[in-house]
Amino acid sequence: MDHSRRLLLASGSAYRKALLERLGVPFETFSPDVDEAPLAGEAPADTALRLSVLKARAGAQRGEVIIGSDQVASCGGKRYDKPGDHANAVRQLRELSGKTVEFHTAVTVLESNSQKVQSRVVPCRVTFRTLDEPRIQAYLEREKPYDCAASAKAEGLGIALIRRIDTDDPTSLIGLPLIALSEMLERAGLRVL
Repeated sequence: MDHSRRLLLASGSAYRKALLERLGVPFETFSPDVDEAPLAGEAPADTALRLSVLKARAGAQRGEVIIGSDQVASCGGKRYDKPGDHANAVRQLRELSGKTVEFHTAVTVLESNSQKVQSRVVPCRVTFRTLDEPRIQAYLEREKPYDCAASAKAEGLGIALIRRIDTDDPTSLIGLPLIALSEMLERAGLRVL
């Protein structure tokens, strides 16, 4: 990889940082100040895409190649954000029991010098098992996934709540689609291998 260009991850997410570390490339992070509220009538995939671009653009003065990413989960027309606390996580998991949730994870690579932007939304369909109250409570007590969309932390104990995952990129569910990102970085002249 060309290490002469400064790579920046525009995210405060520990999960995205850990994913990018898997590629073994040097990078820095910063938390972009972006209003993440959806626009009126905006589809979940469009929200994720718009926010990933805004996050990358927020870092344009800080790095040469900036990565932005965002994820929006939805089921039956309802969005499922990070629950924030135990009560909201219980409510989410009760509602999602036995259902399929769409996770739309967008990634953007911005080359600040040329303003060239590459973006892609990587969908992931997650079907939850039927969840009873003891299972929900045991999971939340052990995992505390209050900072994960739809209370789903598949890289941890949450995998036991899931019946099926359908996606082209399993890292998209965690928040940063590394297959798509590796291709984008290469097109930006930053080969991972």
